[in-house]
Amino acid sequence: MTRRALIAGNWKMNILRADGEALAAALASGVAPGAAADLLVCPPATLIAPVAAKLSGSAVSVGGQDCHMSESGAHTGDIAAAMIKDLGAAYVIVGHSERRADHAESDGIVKAKAAAALAAGLTPIICVGETEAQRDAGEAEAVVGSQIRGSVPESVAEDAVVIAYEPVWAIGTGRTPTVDDIAAMHAHMRQVAGSVLGGSDKLRLLYGGSVKPGNAVEILGLGDVDGALVGGASLKAEDFLAIAAAAA
Repeated sequence: MTRRALIAGNWKMNILRADGEALAAALASGVAPGAAADLLVCPPATLIAPVAAKLSGSAVSVGGQDCHMSESGAHTGDIAAAMIKDLGAAYVIVGHSERRADHAESDGIVKAKAAAALAAGLTPIICVGETEAQRDAGEAEAVVGSQIRGSVPESVAEDAVVIAYEPVWAIGTGRTPTVDDIAAMHAHMRQVAGSVLGGSDKLRLLYGGSVKPGNAVEILGLGDVDGALVGGASLKAEDFLAIAAAAA
């Protein structure tokens, strides 16, 4: 089944307002008419509203980088999914490897956040991925499968969520996943997700490991890879648009 590619840019904790608005404007004017992929940028929470304003009417959507599991309440410093939606966002990332590591987020917490996003009318991008120790122990597929089963809400439409694979073991280690590594993991993810959701033909799976213009064509050409979660390259309009063009 043909699934429309999603190229999502995660700006992480980077960029102040002026540069964020300039980057958004460059993306809005640079995206090709009739692009073959959906484009999305996820700026810091402080920039969601101004970036959404710059992208209004364009082919580029806006998302958040995290949300709280509660609708509201005494959660100082957190932001609810409905607040992100209210700023003009359509998506939100949950369970990113940096959140899981820096904030000890469990699968249960990620699942609750994904459910909150869905309730607020957002599409959650649920991140999964194994560490270097887990891969070296031969546990990669078991770990990722367990994360999917624990992090993805049941009884939702398969096209209501997105799952992104991050090879945590390749971050800062000098090791790079091969195309075969990526293909095998995404095939496994689709099989496991299908058992959770009751099907996965419409589910979009993203690859999130140092995607750049130079490797995008090869990665995005894999059958079970339906797009990319882009980090550093999403901070440069030219690179991000080149990756999106590779999804054609």
